[in-house]
Amino acid sequence: MKTRVIIIGGFNKTKSLAKSLIKKGYRVTAINKDQDKCKALAEIEKLTVFIGDGTKPFVLKDANAYNADIAIALTEQDADNLVICELCKKKFHVKKTVALISDPKKTEFFYRMGIDSVVCAITAIANIIEQQAFLDEMATLVPIGEGRISIAEVPIAATAPVVDKKLWEINLPKEVIIGCVLRGERSMVPRGDTRILAGDILVLISSDKQEVAAIKELTGR
Repeated sequence: MKTRVIIIGGFNKTKSLAKSLIKKGYRVTAINKDQDKCKALAEIEKLTVFIGDGTKPFVLKDANAYNADIAIALTEQDADNLVICELCKKKFHVKKTVALISDPKKTEFFYRMGIDSVVCAITAIANIIEQQAFLDEMATLVPIGEGRISIAEVPIAATAPVVDKKLWEINLPKEVIIGCVLRGERSMVPRGDTRILAGDILVLISSDKQEVAAIKELTGR
């Protein structure tokens, strides 16, 4: 049976998300209280659209919220998104609820109220910037195979926690291997007893987006 998703509120985000989920085989319903937006959403093939205020139980009932597996609240009001998710969870017994919020300080409160996933655009953007700045500083990344595999060059400073450790002593994620060690003019394929020295450049091969965790383990940053 296909997973059923109900998206409440939003427009541009809802369009993009609905198209993506439908393409992946989900059954998607959208609720919006704006008639013109509903007409535009209804142009998306296989998307079921209801007009109404998603904070009202009877609207959620009409949209068959009882049958939904996932409810995603994307309105512009944090309070409305909380109400929608609370209704879906407690009244309609939706297994998973997702709320979009604009104020990152509300994240912990939403989780305490039982929301399964809380998405804050500000926090997400900040994390992306922070992660990218970290990677730009610490390594040169080359994605391979549509990003499924990455190769990273990681310079090892004298203060790195792995200096003078043997390879087998380093706790790397299982999806990451050190494929090569660049030491001055030399390059070598390491073995378990190869010792890491300050000034080395380690060539990592990683999958499953584990390069960030591996770089932090190697550099201590």
